[in-house]
Amino acid sequence: MSTLLEKPIKISRIMTISVEHARALEDPARAKIVEILYHKRLTAEQITKELQKTGHNKAITTIRHHIDILKEAGLIEIVKIEEVRGAVAKFYGTSTKFLGNHSSKDFDTKYSSIIENTSAKIEKILEGIAKKPALQKKTDKQGYGEFLLMEIVNRATAKALETKDYTSQKKIK
Repeated sequence: MSTLLEKPIKISRIMTISVEHARALEDPARAKIVEILYHKRLTAEQITKELQKTGHNKAITTIRHHIDILKEAGLIEIVKIEEVRGAVAKFYGTSTKFLGNHSSKDFDTKYSSIIENTSAKIEKILEGIAKKPALQKKTDKQGYGEFLLMEIVNRATAKALETKDYTSQKKIK
């Protein structure tokens, strides 16, 4: 038997997502709802109108079902309840920024020097974080330590990106 193709697999990205979050985001309309709610507080009716603008023509009952799934997964939450003309209006929001973009095929080539330089700096940061006593505890879950490191870096990065637009070097209000 002869080998016709052999390609080494090199890890180039890590994605932290739970099965529950993946299931909640598997429907394109639900992923769009999370995108829409970034920095916004909207009712189910307002979400329906925003979705219609992007080609997702769904009934309000279907949108409410999607909202329930996203709430159950912890991706959105009720952020405000107010009385409007004798009825109760629930406003939803999210603390998750969903970046639904695709990188170009030449991404690694185009940005390889930046990736290499940044990788060395992040390695030092990860070593420092990993030394923290809270992360020294052993767990039965395989890969949980790596998950913790990624979540800490992910949330710290999100916090930093929320305070400054690094592409234009301007502070965000």
